[in-house]
Amino acid sequence: MAWLVGNPLLGPFAEFGFMRDALLGCVALSLSAAPLGVFLMLRRMSLTGDAMAHAILPGAAIGYLVSGLSLTAMTIGGIAAGLTVAVGSGLVARNTVLREDTSLAAFYLLSLALGVLIVSVRGNSVDLLHVLFGTVLALDNAALTLLGGISATTLVALALLYRPLVLECLDPGFLRQVSRWSPVAHYGFLGLLVINLVAGFHALGTLMAVGIMVLPAATARFWVRRLGPLLLLATALALLACLSGLLISYHADWPTSPVIVLTLGAMYLLSLLFAPQGALRHQRPASSHLQA
Repeated sequence: MAWLVGNPLLGPFAEFGFMRDALLGCVALSLSAAPLGVFLMLRRMSLTGDAMAHAILPGAAIGYLVSGLSLTAMTIGGIAAGLTVAVGSGLVARNTVLREDTSLAAFYLLSLALGVLIVSVRGNSVDLLHVLFGTVLALDNAALTLLGGISATTLVALALLYRPLVLECLDPGFLRQVSRWSPVAHYGFLGLLVINLVAGFHALGTLMAVGIMVLPAATARFWVRRLGPLLLLATALALLACLSGLLISYHADWPTSPVIVLTLGAMYLLSLLFAPQGALRHQRPASSHLQA
């Protein structure tokens, strides 16, 4: 066992329980958030995901205000706030002259400001950092159970909604005409987005949660064109970045959540330059559309 503890790659996980818990939480999050991020990218909603990640903040802050750093209260509050913003921005877009991106931006800015205000006034700087940047190295059994449950729910839902989700990415108008699954796919996807952002909030914080969705999907798109391999590669990249980020943050004594997202960002930049469909090597074919 001495060689294992001294190993720079395996030693931190063999020696410290909090590193093993952090890895388990990141694995659960990667398995659900990365595939969801692929559909987020294909629906051209990547910035919507970022806005929704900030929109859950006031609900989580109110949960914190009522019960302190309670996993249950902050989870319920975050889900309620995320769904409120998603539905509210949609209603504004359908009943006023504003487009959905503008109404979502307005709701997101109000939510972010309100959440930061609540935590800043009623909490302290440590609590604010916990909310904004997460506590992936302090995940307990309850948090791991929540992350695992959200991951399992998301994977099952994606399997059930796979075909309508793909059709909605390609031609939402056609799906509305030929199938009753259109509203189920649309609102089901938004629901999955919200609960995964809440899961990411507990692990990586509200400022970093969307990174594990968007960056693996965008990076994988430079390498593959078919949807199945795209989903698998995005998940693998998220897992690799989480493992690398945990090890780098441990050895360098840096904050973990930003390191994980920066690792994903490094993968994205390298793929942007050197992948088959990256900036330096890509020769635009006659058809560059994604293949299902």
